[in-house]
Amino acid sequence: MHTILFSHAACLNHDTGPYHPESAARLRAVTQALEAEEFMFLDRREAPRAEKSVIARVHPIGYVDWVLSQIPAEGYGALDGDTHVSPGSGEAALRAAGAVVAAVDAVMSEQARNAFCAVRPPGHHAEPARAMGFCLFNNIAIGAAHARATHGLQRVAVVDFDVHHGNGTQAMFENDPGLMYLSTHQAPLYPGTGLESEHGVAGNIVNAPLPALADGRPFHAAFEEVILPALDRFRPELLLISAGFDGHVADPLAQLRLTESDFAWVTRQLLELAGRHCQGRVVSALEGGYDLHALAASVRAHVLELMEG
Repeated sequence: MHTILFSHAACLNHDTGPYHPESAARLRAVTQALEAEEFMFLDRREAPRAEKSVIARVHPIGYVDWVLSQIPAEGYGALDGDTHVSPGSGEAALRAAGAVVAAVDAVMSEQARNAFCAVRPPGHHAEPARAMGFCLFNNIAIGAAHARATHGLQRVAVVDFDVHHGNGTQAMFENDPGLMYLSTHQAPLYPGTGLESEHGVAGNIVNAPLPALADGRPFHAAFEEVILPALDRFRPELLLISAGFDGHVADPLAQLRLTESDFAWVTRQLLELAGRHCQGRVVSALEGGYDLHALAASVRAHVLELMEG
């Protein structure tokens, strides 16, 4: 089986305004990287629009309606100080969530072994009823809820290696023992959550914070000593990845010192674990990464490993 790439041109129309780090240039850089000859065997599919009822599995329907009502007919709006919207933002957010839902369906129906969702806006900071940190809807949590509701899974895990802690995903998972959230992230750093002492209702929250200037060695150790053993104990039936590449040494928004080889390494580890527990079923979705060259190189390394897996 092969790797599916889900994306949609509508994700380029989410205009966050001049000088905003979460810009359409990010997705253009990723798309260009994935057009290289080495990706000629990627199965490229258009992301569908997520239904509001699917999003409402993790966000109250009133919140979903509110977000969509805030999309301006022209110009710009803001859902918080960092989370800007424009006329194309609603469609982009629905397509971003829809990509992860479609990827879950494809992997669960054995159309592919794994999938990567090249989408924006990102999602892991979006809490049940709060947009924040560039995120409108929590794409990866929507995918996890869909996997359980539609495919009857009992145990779904999300691994998040974005440099920022996914407070929204943790908030959605922490009281449900059938969901596990595991994160490496820089601390202290926005949004200020993700302490090692945060364990969830059944040890289903696992945080391994890293100090500023940490390089690949403590990152690898966090996975080998904390994240991977916890995943082995949980035995997920589906593994989802919040794939943020802003831990790269070149990224302007944080101070970790990872390289694309570290992202390749962690992808291999996660694929091996998925092979042990969930028939290799993995869905990865783009989160952060704000240096365009580093983002493109890191996504290239990540997707090449998915294709090898």
